[in-house]
Amino acid sequence: MTLNNSYLESIKKQFLYYKTLGEKAMDQLEPEQLFVAVNDYTNSIATIVKHLSGNMLSRWTDFLTSDGEKEWRNRDSEFEETISTKEELLITWNKGWDCFFNAIDSLTPDQLTTIIYIRNEGHTVIEAINRQLAHYPYHIGQMVFYAKMLKQSEWTSLSIPKNKSNSYNADKFAKEKSIKNFTDDE
Repeated sequence: MTLNNSYLESIKKQFLYYKTLGEKAMDQLEPEQLFVAVNDYTNSIATIVKHLSGNMLSRWTDFLTSDGEKEWRNRDSEFEETISTKEELLITWNKGWDCFFNAIDSLTPDQLTTIIYIRNEGHTVIEAINRQLAHYPYHIGQMVFYAKMLKQSEWTSLSIPKNKSNSYNADKFAKEKSIKNFTDDE
């Protein structure tokens, strides 16, 4: 496998990991909790989902052939509460992720150095992917943190549970060394 193939496989796993984290966080909440904003300066989980989806649709539609900030995108409206049900929220979430993964799945290794534009600023495909690999986890981290605050009962950890690092590490070190992505255990 070439370095470029390895990169594409790795980023697919990374993005899928963060998508899954967001879903596991949302699954732990009551539907109405997805729409809570604690003050005028915070966004509900639903609003964060709407923004992520809007960004994904803009960035990854016609990824190699048009600017990533589409003329039809209304970014400011992504921060208005217009989604009213969990079902609608999940449709919005999946629409963005489907667009993203379709674009990533269509890439070939030789396209990774192609220049694309976001707001008229040139990026290699690798740079554009890495830009979103910083952006999406930033917001998913907000979702997880918010969900932990809103949860009214025991939180099911999405990573190594508190005070369980030693047993987690013991289990890992009890196995043979291998070359794999950390998400392969998920």
